[in-house]
Amino acid sequence: MADIYQSLNQEKEKTALLSIISNTFLVILKLIVGLALGSISMISEAIHSGMDLLASVVAYISVRKSAEAPDDEHSYGHGKYESISGLFEAILIFVAAALIIYEATQKIIEPTSEPLNSTLMMAGIAVMGISALSNAFVSSRLMKIAKKTESIALESDAWHLRTDVYTSVGVMVGLVLIQLTGIKILDSIVAICVALVIIRAAYELTMKSYKDLTDYRLTDDEVQRITGIICDHESDYVSYHGLRTRRAGPEIFIEFHLVVDKLVSVEQSHDLTDHLEEDIKLEFPRACITIHVEPNTGENAQNKSFCDNMPQSRSD
Repeated sequence: MADIYQSLNQEKEKTALLSIISNTFLVILKLIVGLALGSISMISEAIHSGMDLLASVVAYISVRKSAEAPDDEHSYGHGKYESISGLFEAILIFVAAALIIYEATQKIIEPTSEPLNSTLMMAGIAVMGISALSNAFVSSRLMKIAKKTESIALESDAWHLRTDVYTSVGVMVGLVLIQLTGIKILDSIVAICVALVIIRAAYELTMKSYKDLTDYRLTDDEVQRITGIICDHESDYVSYHGLRTRRAGPEIFIEFHLVVDKLVSVEQSHDLTDHLEEDIKLEFPRACITIHVEPNTGENAQNKSFCDNMPQSRSD
């Protein structure tokens, strides 16, 4: 199991590093063309990518930190470093959006009268196309590894870059329209639209990170999968109750009380809990599971009827 964790952590680090390299390239490219063209929407995209670069660095650091083994000061591991990273990245997106809106508004209030440079416009369109394709590839890779390793840091980074795909396409369309119509204000309008899309993504990331940091329970679907596994073994115990769950970055914590018959030995109870833990970890490999065994008193026999309503063949 330790080898599997080490392999997953190495995969996470390599993917986070890929995001840093990609964002560095795009920031430089967008700034050079955006400043030469004088396009506020392109410069806003460079700012956005700059924030993404900083976020990617933070994600890389948090991924490495969260991979560290539990110690005396962090007996439950370092998983919440990824949740903190996700919240920090969301704040960065809000800041980027505010800067974009400010610059775009200033451009609307005080429009420039400089003539358009067709060559630079085409260069800007090409850069936005390259940005969209690059971010589509990297974000897809990040999201795949994030789901595989249950990494909120990588998932946050993936959403950043996925947002960049949409905004890059938006800016590219705006530049094409300016090239066709000569209406420069379209540049600022597109920039503001980019900012609104960014704000929405930032809000969603904030809520996700906030839930992890405040020990919010797992999703309904995840809880149902856990109860389904428990119910798969309903013939081996009397009842269960007190199911509690929470997440800390890639780590999941699950605990519940298992009510067994008074005549069941300690050894049999131990074997049953081991079996339950193994089955739950097949579904949630990074889960830390605590099962409290207690004898049946009649009053603590709850939730057994719940299993009658669960779908069949859950372990198939």
